[in-house]
Amino acid sequence: MAPTKAHAHELIDRLAPTQLTAVVGMLEAMLDPVARAIANAPVDDEPESELENAKVRESKAWLKQSGGKSVSHEEVLSDFGLTPKHFKERQE
Repeated sequence: MAPTKAHAHELIDRLAPTQLTAVVGMLEAMLDPVARAIANAPVDDEPESELENAKVRESKAWLKQSGGKSVSHEEVLSDFGLTPKHFKERQE
């Protein structure tokens, strides 16, 4: 085993369970090509169009009118006869 890899294993063996969970999450993110692409993506600095600005104002007005209560993901899915379970089953 390469010295760097052996050293990494030694350090991992010394971690507390909560630290190990955090490190595993970090390693998974580092190895996930989509997460890596998102992390390396340039900042979106394109100005919003007037239409986009209008839509944002419209959504903020709707949210204010609804008393700050938004529509949940589950409610949107139910409009289509779906539940979050449908998506979990498709991923497995």
